[in-house]
Amino acid sequence: MRSVDEQIARVLAAAVRPSPVRVAISEAQGLLCAEEVVAERALPGFDQAAVDGYAVRSVDVHSDSDDGAVLPVVGEIPAGSRQPRRLQPGQAVRVDTGAPLPTLADAVVPLDHTDEHPAKVTVRNPVPSAAYVRRTGEDVQTGDVAVRRGTTIGPAQVGLLAAVGRSKVLVHPRPRVSLISVGDELVDVDRTPGQGQVYDVNSYALAAAARDAGAEVTRVGIVDADPQRLREVVEGRLLLSEIVVIAGGVGGSAGADVGAALQELGDLDVTRVAMHPGSVQGFGRLGPDSVPTFLLPANPVSALVVFEVLVRPLIRSAQGKANPHRRTVTASLTSPVTSTKGRRGFLRGQLLRDPDTGSYLVQPLGNSGSHLLASLAEANCLAVVDDDVTEISAGEDVRISYLSQRS
Repeated sequence: MRSVDEQIARVLAAAVRPSPVRVAISEAQGLLCAEEVVAERALPGFDQAAVDGYAVRSVDVHSDSDDGAVLPVVGEIPAGSRQPRRLQPGQAVRVDTGAPLPTLADAVVPLDHTDEHPAKVTVRNPVPSAAYVRRTGEDVQTGDVAVRRGTTIGPAQVGLLAAVGRSKVLVHPRPRVSLISVGDELVDVDRTPGQGQVYDVNSYALAAAARDAGAEVTRVGIVDADPQRLREVVEGRLLLSEIVVIAGGVGGSAGADVGAALQELGDLDVTRVAMHPGSVQGFGRLGPDSVPTFLLPANPVSALVVFEVLVRPLIRSAQGKANPHRRTVTASLTSPVTSTKGRRGFLRGQLLRDPDTGSYLVQPLGNSGSHLLASLAEANCLAVVDDDVTEISAGEDVRISYLSQRS
């Protein structure tokens, strides 16, 4: 029986990272930047007003009078103005937020520091030099790296790319993942199951998990277990995917037929991994491009757990993530759990906070029965129990891996 760590290492060694592509910044969110984006212009590109007010020389608004300094208002500069203005000593210019400062102005007096007179403004509260001014290059200087290679592009990065004048950016694209369900007992959700039939849960659930991991997903759906038909479908998907996932392709006579059909396409290893649920599974590299291909259990909970432990890290690695694994914390159990000896347990749980101490607590869910999908739907974490541990008492600590709801 292979250890979980050995299986993870085998899987990650097979990661196929798609070549970087240049996309519009509106399409880049959630992707990993594949270049150093160097600013070709400063941000801001000119000295500008940070508030609505009056552009002044700071030395002109310091007055010994109790009534404040009085300055003639010699004009107005709206945001977006392209007309250069020059401020003379002892003058003020009305400015809007974002407006370029006139030459010689070194500060802006906010409106609420004045009487707002349109012709001769009284400044009641003086301001120091550079007050309420956004200086040229204060945010980003010409030649600075605005977005670094390896950064996940979020809303702030999209905004920064736009601010430095970049309409496109080089990114690592989402890996393409194909999801296939195999099983004579399966029917699609828009049909009524007959005697002995069940809905195809896996292709929908695993497609959602793959999207959550950041993949571009094709849900192929149910494929006939006939070896020739399955081989044809898989062979076609290998040409269009970086990862192929087949659910229901391990265990029993059906698993043997699936394994035999796919062996012709490359190296496929069906084995037991020291974990539960989902011990029996398959992994290999198929097709001319050696595409990583998984065979997952038919049981939806087992399939989702194996996906979480093995497939999700591969998707994240293919995206270029330095650490493809979920964040983990330590939490205290609120009730005891049991685990299978010799296998690493991935038990469903709900992560909580102690209202008094703020420390993490975990409430086990559905500890018995790997078929209990409802408990997985309630879970926001997996409690990871080491291979050599069979029982953990309430109050003891356990390692917790976040699920998508808290990632």
